[in-house]
Amino acid sequence: QVQLVESGGGLVQAGGFLKLSCAASGRTFSPYYMGWFRQAPGKEREFVSAIRWSDSSTYYADSVKGRFTLSRDNAKNTVYLQMNSLKPEDTAVYYCAARLTYYSRFSYYNPSHYGYWGQGTQVTVSS
Repeated sequence: QVQLVESGGGLVQAGGFLKLSCAASGRTFSPYYMGWFRQAPGKEREFVSAIRWSDSSTYYADSVKGRFTLSRDNAKNTVYLQMNSLKPEDTAVYYCAARLTYYSRFSYYNPSHYGYWGQGTQVTVSS
């Protein structure tokens, strides 16, 4: 069983940067995929980035490609989301998610395919 805790959110001006962390608890942590999603008020939860654990392949939404970078630290059971060149439209609650088991039809961009979620961390980008 896994618990996920996000941190690192805050208030930043447009053009600035933040680095989010997602720490996973448990004796072992070797998921199928880890993902970052975000949700702004009145909007659906939106895919941001994901990583395939076995080979560290990373994937990004078009809206953040070239600005955000997902990485991991296996020793700390932690994944990160480095966010650069932030825009007001990046304002949202950011959630970390994990899929633990293999699924042949898994879609990393689909939040319904993830089984574990953190409580979220607020990111606010001012203009």
